[in-house]
Amino acid sequence: QVQLVESGGGLVQPGGSLRLSCVASGIIFTIRPMRWYRQAPGKERELVAGISSAGNTQYADSVKGRFTISRDNVKNAVYLQMNSLEPEDTAVYYCNTPPYLGYAQYWGQGTQVTVSS
Repeated sequence: QVQLVESGGGLVQPGGSLRLSCVASGIIFTIRPMRWYRQAPGKERELVAGISSAGNTQYADSVKGRFTISRDNVKNAVYLQMNSLEPEDTAVYYCNTPPYLGYAQYWGQGTQVTVSS
């Protein structure tokens, strides 16, 4: 059974930081690209950051220079370090592994991030 379990969300003031974690089980983690998406109220889900199995990263323009995605292939975990948070970053953040080499796509349950004073 595949599980992607996120943690680390919460309430933070503007300018603050949070670190999201996603621990995967039931997949061959070392070969899978991993992504973080977010969905704000009334908006479509958007790609925030991605990391390949080789560690190559990509970011949405809105988070470049503020967010960092990383992975630990020993712990089967992917992280999203979020700095200089803004109210516009408020959303539910989802861990994802896209379809790859015939393997299915999977999503985590999401973790709420609220940036507010």
